[in-house]
Amino acid sequence: MSAPVEVVVVNQSTVVQDASLEPIIFALQTQVDRDFAPAYGISARLSFVADAKTLPDDKWWLAVLDDSDQANALGYHDLTSAGLPLGKVFAKSDLAFGDAVSVTMSHELLEMLADPFINLCIIADDEGIYAYEVGDPVENDALGYLIDNVRVSDFVLPAYFEPASGTTRVRTDFVDALRGARAPALTSEGYISRYNPTNAQWTQIFGEGVTRKRRSLERAHMPLGSRRWRRSVPMGERLRSMMATHGDVA
Repeated sequence: MSAPVEVVVVNQSTVVQDASLEPIIFALQTQVDRDFAPAYGISARLSFVADAKTLPDDKWWLAVLDDSDQANALGYHDLTSAGLPLGKVFAKSDLAFGDAVSVTMSHELLEMLADPFINLCIIADDEGIYAYEVGDPVENDALGYLIDNVRVSDFVLPAYFEPASGTTRVRTDFVDALRGARAPALTSEGYISRYNPTNAQWTQIFGEGVTRKRRSLERAHMPLGSRRWRRSVPMGERLRSMMATHGDVA
């Protein structure tokens, strides 16, 4: 297993208090150490930075923001100031959809660890190329699990991205919601991004349980600054964040 990457959490949301992040960060550290790292061979050491002006430029960032409007004000930046991975959690949007911020933080952290620069893909069938995202296919707060009374996200395991072999059923996500199904299988609320090389476009495939209203919103306005949105930005065009004097990650 490689050395743990250093990830700092910074809170710039108006709907989440700094104090409420402490138990979440502790639970996320447990999830990474106990559940994720043994499966993927990737680990992380998490810490919290109260003042965005003191964000270390040699670490990965996980920023808790309000919504994609705030991301717009921040320029939809794709990388930290040093060109390292940057994760974004839209807390106000979570609350509007009735989602748990802790689950989204878990989801984004694990996806950032598995695909730091949002550029990994797989060929799972004859229909196209799929994004290497470990949380999207099993997206659903109800499928999350508790660590010290904090709900964290389910995630797919490496076997999800591998072709089936033999007759023995293999678990393909941590809580076994997929019952051994492989990509591009989805839970009822899950989704997956598919790339069409013919027109060079990404499209979203949704699980059967995603509501028509939410599906139309997602299609009409993919959250700017989200991993799905940033996946369409060529590496050479990705912007680096800066630590602004007023404290924002700008």
